[in-house]
Amino acid sequence: MDYLTLKTIHVISSTILFGTGIGSAFYMFMANRRRQIAEMAFAVKFVVIADYIFTTPSVIVQLITGLWMMNINGLDFTQRWLWWGLFLYFFAGICWLPVVFIQIQMEKLLQKATREGVLSEKYWKLDFWWILLGSLAFPAIIVVFWLMVNKPA
Repeated sequence: MDYLTLKTIHVISSTILFGTGIGSAFYMFMANRRRQIAEMAFAVKFVVIADYIFTTPSVIVQLITGLWMMNINGLDFTQRWLWWGLFLYFFAGICWLPVVFIQIQMEKLLQKATREGVLSEKYWKLDFWWILLGSLAFPAIIVVFWLMVNKPA
């Protein structure tokens, strides 16, 4: 595969990763603020689906294409911007993995609340962790974008 095709795939997958993440987070956050169980259940259900369909594959594609482009360009981890980019990528991933499981738990609690009409207080504790971890991951990804575009010495 030539470099420009690989770079195009990398840019598209980063767009999908960031766009899906911020869009899903916005809708879920807003649904949770309204505190309407049916709306929350709808939002969380599709956030979980979006993570399976879009986020997970793009996370994998990002790593593969990024390392592949490094190889093509003869780059290694002695360049600090690459080291920091990869470190922040994995930091965001470490934040994101628990978020996936948190969202699944939230979905289950909302399914139960839909049947019973009462939402467990545990949901709001999970919501707190979901917001906290997302608030750590998103700035890390923004810095990764900056590093990839600017490639500072």
